[in-house]
Amino acid sequence: MPERAIERSLFALILLGYFCAGALYALYTPPWQAPDEPAHFNSIRQVAEDGCCPRIEAGDWNREYLSLLTSTRFAPEHLDQLDAIQYEDHQPPLYYLLASLVYKLSAGNLIALRLLSVALGAAVICLAYAVGRVILPGQPQIALAAMALVAFIPQRLSMMASVNNDALAEGLVALALLWLMRYLKSDRLPVWQLGLIVGLALLTKITIYFLALLAPLAIWLKWRAERKSTHSLLRSLLVFALVAGVMGGLWWLRNIAVYGFPDFLGLAAHDAVVADQPRTADFIAQQGMSAYLSRMLSTTFKSFWGQFGWMALPLDNVLGGWIYRGFALLALGGLSGLLLACRPRVHAPAHERIPGAVLLLLLTAILLVALQYIYYNIEFQQWQGRYLYPALIPIAFLLAFGIDHWRARLLARWGALRWLTPLGIACLLALDLYLLFRVIVPGLSPG
Repeated sequence: MPERAIERSLFALILLGYFCAGALYALYTPPWQAPDEPAHFNSIRQVAEDGCCPRIEAGDWNREYLSLLTSTRFAPEHLDQLDAIQYEDHQPPLYYLLASLVYKLSAGNLIALRLLSVALGAAVICLAYAVGRVILPGQPQIALAAMALVAFIPQRLSMMASVNNDALAEGLVALALLWLMRYLKSDRLPVWQLGLIVGLALLTKITIYFLALLAPLAIWLKWRAERKSTHSLLRSLLVFALVAGVMGGLWWLRNIAVYGFPDFLGLAAHDAVVADQPRTADFIAQQGMSAYLSRMLSTTFKSFWGQFGWMALPLDNVLGGWIYRGFALLALGGLSGLLLACRPRVHAPAHERIPGAVLLLLLTAILLVALQYIYYNIEFQQWQGRYLYPALIPIAFLLAFGIDHWRARLLARWGALRWLTPLGIACLLALDLYLLFRVIVPGLSPG
């Protein structure tokens, strides 16, 4: 079979596998057993019934009631106050406006809203493949491997099959990355398009605001490579800032009008409402900094790959405790292969190397998202690896690149085996299905 036909077949199989698994997760995950799902659902309901946009205020967060719900696995007899869980009302409006249409058409059906997330998540994995193809057009197996990793990480699949604004946010990050990769590869793209994408991001989720820093870096890298005039650089930056700033500014002005200056993001209002969340300072005071760092790193790693429900269902004892070890080996293999491939003394052909500007942009995206995560945890104790998913495409691409480097070193004489990299990662689909029916459904359903 021609290689192009193999590539298309693998792309279709990964996408089909994602749709099937995502639909099953949406259908069978017990209601409300995804982080913050009731709050996102209620924000959608308010937009659908009362118009845009709700305001976060006292009473939207009730720690005792949420603890009761999670401890009883959202037992039906305790759902009488579910509509009062509204602590996501400070979120930017784009996802909720879109989801409100589905809410109205489905009469507020939870499964329909979950399937909207699945559909948006499909766009993300397709864009992950497209990003990989632009970066290394001669290495389609790496693009497919990155696509499979984005599709089948168990925790991410669970999140993409629940009601939240993550899928739309990650889709806009993916679209921005695709635009930036093409831009750096010398495609003549108008900068206003980048401003439009980032402007939509500013209207979607605060965790993807890092794009407002990543985009100017790409514009500067392009300018430096082409050695154009300083006037050209300033014009590009100005066009980008005007388009993105006008779009985001409309939402920020609304927030200032509602919450007062300088709370243009609504975060101060949110923090005041959820003031009794677990605090980092309290944990450190009680158990010390070393215990804090150890617990944070361990829980972040585990929840990045899979810790279901409201962080109540880790996988330490599933399949003999080998799941996290397996993911650690996968990460170690990808990282070690990446470091070997990027050594200065390695003289790989140009089509097998990640361009320097592209690598810098991918690493910067990961760094900015990691810094966001650290900053949030300075105040609140929120060790959830899913907060790193805005950088998932760069992470997945670099891990796939590193894993494929090992494949090339060990199996260099058999070029046809290049497809083992995406096929091996796609085997995570079997783990996803096992976890759904043997862990999530029995572990999170009301007793």
